[in-house]
Amino acid sequence: MQRHTVVLTVIAIVSCGSIARAQQEDLPRFRPLFNGEDLSGWMPVNTAPETWTVQDGLLVCSGHPIGVMRSSKQYENFILHIEWRHMEAGGNSGVFIWSAGTVPAGKSLPKGMEVQMLELDWVKRHALPDGSLPPIAYVHGELFGANGLQTTPDNPRGNRSKSIENRCLGRGQWNTYDVVAVDGVVKLSVNGKFVNGVRQASVRKGYLCLESEGAEIHFRNIQIMELPPGITTPEMIAPLVD
Repeated sequence: MQRHTVVLTVIAIVSCGSIARAQQEDLPRFRPLFNGEDLSGWMPVNTAPETWTVQDGLLVCSGHPIGVMRSSKQYENFILHIEWRHMEAGGNSGVFIWSAGTVPAGKSLPKGMEVQMLELDWVKRHALPDGSLPPIAYVHGELFGANGLQTTPDNPRGNRSKSIENRCLGRGQWNTYDVVAVDGVVKLSVNGKFVNGVRQASVRKGYLCLESEGAEIHFRNIQIMELPPGITTPEMIAPLVD
């Protein structure tokens, strides 16, 4: 092989490698929302400084007072991976997506789409108006619009959507949620299986909020993969917070 042919071959190989690397860098990929060291990327809304702490690489929420902290930026279309465990029987918490970065007067929680995180014993403490207990599917991943966000539920329980199979683990055990949120549609996987969804959300871009609601809960391995935006009108976007 002549020298110039060898040079051209090498250039071609290097160029192909560079293109492949560039294409890989352009692919959507997960990135951490919690670094295991501090609260970088999260902003206080209406909780106390001691509500959220980092301990042994975990994000620890005391549950008091009731309220949220929010992500520093808004998200539209994405896949959210989050792992959580309740430390108290009957504990209550959740993660809000497409939410406002502030809380309305007289409320403790923001407008947004809540992905429910309830410990299994919660149902034993909260009878329905007719005296019956809520469905066990309520405790793990019921999806609903809070404080004015509207949706159409896949598995209706009133205006909420309940999971079709109970896959939640109880106190002290880690649960994994994978939330796919695209163009007003949300699909939720609990511990490796999709079990719930909503569609036609009235808000489709906003902040992520982690919820403090009366009981200690731990979070870890919070990651997000941002996806291309959709056709989102101004009224579908939560107001920016300075």
